[in-house]
Amino acid sequence: MDYDYQPAIQIGTLATPKNQVLRNTYMMLALTMIPTVIGALFGMSTNFSFMAQHPVVFSLLMFGIMMGLMFGVSALRNSVWGIVALLGFTLVAGFFLGPILQVALHLKNGAQLVGMAAGGTGIIFGSLATIATVTKKDFSFMGKFLFIGLILLIVASFANMFFQIPALSLTISAIAILIFSAYILFDVSRIVNGGETNYVMATMGLYLNIYNLFINLLSLLMAFSGERD
Repeated sequence: MDYDYQPAIQIGTLATPKNQVLRNTYMMLALTMIPTVIGALFGMSTNFSFMAQHPVVFSLLMFGIMMGLMFGVSALRNSVWGIVALLGFTLVAGFFLGPILQVALHLKNGAQLVGMAAGGTGIIFGSLATIATVTKKDFSFMGKFLFIGLILLIVASFANMFFQIPALSLTISAIAILIFSAYILFDVSRIVNGGETNYVMATMGLYLNIYNLFINLLSLLMAFSGERD
């Protein structure tokens, strides 16, 4: 009897921390939407004329600020200040949604497109997160390919700041959607299988996936369905 009973206790004990990390991650992910919306409201009411005049400088500045905040969250991830830093990061990230939201809302159907992008992002995230959670399949094999794809995506995005090729912009957005969708599978799988045990870092990873999915979905919707005056 002892031989049959002991493994069940061990399995339950191992499963609890993973479930707790996943639960805490989803709760924190929901919480990050509040500062994101607040930041976006500020961003929509901000004059980004500097961005229009110096798009490359603005993009590099934004990238530098976001990377700095991400390193800050990582450094503080094991303390309560990590949560504060994460919420601050999402506030700034929401603010940087200002330019694309301003462009979208100047379209006749802009509000509808923003809603569609948000809804599409939610459906993609919910579907892929459910697949990773229910199947418990280990998607860690995708890590190297996704990282290489992400680096190439960043390089292509920076290059297109200079070339400004519309077709390349659309291609980059489409590839970005595929990459960040795959990252959802990868990141949720890591949580479910115990590869990520810090819910602050887990939340930041999933947040970035959702954030980039939304931006690129909205970009494609504006390009193909935007109704201009």
